[in-house]
Amino acid sequence: MNNFIFENATKVYFGKGCVKEYLSSLTGKYGSKILLAYGGGSIKKNGIYEEVTEILKRTGNTVIEFSGIMANPTYEKVLEGARLAKENEVNLILGIGGGSVMDCCKAVSMAAATEKDIWENYWAAPGIVDFEPVPLGVIVTVAGTGSECNGGAVITNEKQKIKTGRDYPKCNPRFALIDPTYTYSVPKNQMVSGGFDILSHIMETYFSEPNEDNVSDDISEALMRSVIRNLRAAIQNPEDYTARSNLLWASTMAENRIIKLGKKCDFECHQMEHQLGAYTDCNHGQGLAVLHPVYYRHIYQNGLPKFVNFAKNVWQIPGEGKSDEEIAAEGISALTAFIREIGLPGTLKELGVKKEMLKEIADTCNISAGSYKKMTPEEILDIFRECYE
Repeated sequence: MNNFIFENATKVYFGKGCVKEYLSSLTGKYGSKILLAYGGGSIKKNGIYEEVTEILKRTGNTVIEFSGIMANPTYEKVLEGARLAKENEVNLILGIGGGSVMDCCKAVSMAAATEKDIWENYWAAPGIVDFEPVPLGVIVTVAGTGSECNGGAVITNEKQKIKTGRDYPKCNPRFALIDPTYTYSVPKNQMVSGGFDILSHIMETYFSEPNEDNVSDDISEALMRSVIRNLRAAIQNPEDYTARSNLLWASTMAENRIIKLGKKCDFECHQMEHQLGAYTDCNHGQGLAVLHPVYYRHIYQNGLPKFVNFAKNVWQIPGEGKSDEEIAAEGISALTAFIREIGLPGTLKELGVKKEMLKEIADTCNISAGSYKKMTPEEILDIFRECYE
């Protein structure tokens, strides 16, 4: 394995009833002014909002609400949250939701603690965080991004048409409360999209060097099998506690940095999808589902041993009498079939992407140094065209 340094500062409280049991004592460590951040209001329909605010107010906190965080959080929304946090001198930001809420809150925690332009200094290019962000805690309601246990945040600059992510350890949430029952009411299409995002995160790490036997790849194969199995179970029964809890922990494991240790990592599909999202605001998990099989058909011969392992160890494809190329191709076909099985789209056209936009989007995609095959804007455009219809 390659050399690495590992640290994760987030303390996780996992399981049914964890919010009721721990929230009041956790928030009491920071002060009484809390910025409560959430999305479009689903937490008011499923009872989570009432449960959380009752706990916060019962323990004497002042709650300042920051709502309406969108699926692809924008820099303007980040600045709105930062203004609220500064004006009210909040002691803690508490985000309730999935990855979009958590990502937005991380950027808010930085923007509220500095006079710097955080887009120019920290998202347009990596920067050094030489100040302490406002403390952040999260309550997870959707399995998908794994944002609860890292400092990563993906933000869209609408004016510049750039969607990009940065990971700053100082933005790690101080605590994460993960109650699987909070995910029961997530609509099927959102659950499936989030589930595929988990799988994508694992694949993006797995399909990269080193190729030699390593612990990270072994864990990744087990996680991929778990996501596939439990996503199928959750589709059959949305209140399957075992399936929901496994999906949530797989989501966390995919992005708490553990499987990335000693790995080069790819994430080219994420780079491509981010720019599709910047131009069209398309659903992240759906965009990844369209891109992954086509991208892998472009690169699998450059990372053939890993794709053979993927086919055999994740999809249980037998290898007798077949060439490595045939086995690897069957693994990609199995992935494609799974995407169809769970009801995700198969073309960019289905996502509302216009054909005439593809070249401009391709030209703005970042190139991953970790890919088995270094992409070019021309090959990315070829992938987009193959994905279109």
